Amino acid sequence: MSKKRRAVCEINVVPYIDVTLVLLIIFMITAPLIQTGIDVELPQADTAAVEQKNEPPIIVSVDKSGQFYIDIGETEDEPVNAEDLLYRVAAVLRNKPETQVYIRGDQAVEYGKVVTIMAALKNAGVPSVGLMTSSFD
Repeated sequence: MSKKRRAVCEINVVPYIDVTLVLLIIFMITAPLIQTGIDVELPQADTAAVEQKNEPPIIVSVDKSGQFYIDIGETEDEPVNAEDLLYRVAAVLRNKPETQVYIRGDQAVEYGKVVTIMAALKNAGVPSVGLMTSSFD
């Protein structure tokens, strides 16, 4: 008597597991290589208003020509050079470390100027720097 062979009705999932494992390894290796930069708000954006604390924020402005201005609360938009700007911001943060710092850059200002001032503010001890935008009308 001969035995009849039955058809195997199972799906071989081993190749799928192998492909999935290879993809997982590729993603694990490439994920650290992809670094995210600073969260940037464009000059016009549809954003929610920032919660204002009791202390007035420090606002650093950069005009079209690249000149820096500082608004600490009692003095509005006083022109300063980059070095004086950092000393004044550091002095305010020593007395009031919870003070928020924002950069208000003209839309036509060079990108490098804004990045330079952001890096300088970080080196001066500012924990986080916000970028001011105008909302859509």
